Amino acid sequence: MIDGLVIIPTYNEIENIEGIIRAVFSLDKPFHILIVDDNSPDKTAEKVIELQNEFYGNLFLTKRAKKAGLGSAYVHGFKWALKQHYDFIFEMDADFSHNPKDLLLLYESCKNNGADLSIGSRYVTGVNVVNWPLSRVLLSYFASVYVRMITGMKIMDATAGFICYRRDVLEKINLDSIKFIGYAFQIEMKYRAFAKNFDIQEVPVIFTDRTKGQSKMSGSIIKEAIFGVISLRFRKFLNRL
Repeated sequence: MIDGLVIIPTYNEIENIEGIIRAVFSLDKPFHILIVDDNSPDKTAEKVIELQNEFYGNLFLTKRAKKAGLGSAYVHGFKWALKQHYDFIFEMDADFSHNPKDLLLLYESCKNNGADLSIGSRYVTGVNVVNWPLSRVLLSYFASVYVRMITGMKIMDATAGFICYRRDVLEKINLDSIKFIGYAFQIEMKYRAFAKNFDIQEVPVIFTDRTKGQSKMSGSIIKEAIFGVISLRFRKFLNRL
């Protein structure tokens, strides 16, 4: 019985998708993979379908009609995972910025070290980022400082997107009420878990910027994060989170 599902959202990741799938399936611990593709024009989904013949029963694909944001892709994947009764559900990027080998560290944190939610953290032991310009590092690092100030969470890497959830965390969060799609989505999920007193642990990892494909970062995503954090705190104050 495979107890862990790795959810990888994709949009135009044809240069990375085969490599990341093979890297996950080469790990000592077996995982299943769900690709949530937003109708990529570069035929990412078609490559996944081709690979399903090789990894039958372990590689799954859901193809959405259009690009609808990272947050909604993960929520879609979470609901799929819960229906399939996985005990541990992972978020991971397709572009190798997250080292697939570190899935084992996140799994260990939740399986054996008591975490309900484990975070692959870039900042819990300093700044572990490779190939990012200084401006991007500062933006990311101080975003987490800002989140800690507003929310009261002690998480060093609040915008991290490399995560393992125990299934009961996702069962107890109202996934239909998730508001945000970018950086703010990652913050919102952690904050909702924090508000329900789940045990959140940070595991140090090294984040390496993508070498293939294009980043999905935009000014609107940054704006959403800045104002979204205030909105989350206010909604919790009103008991409407």
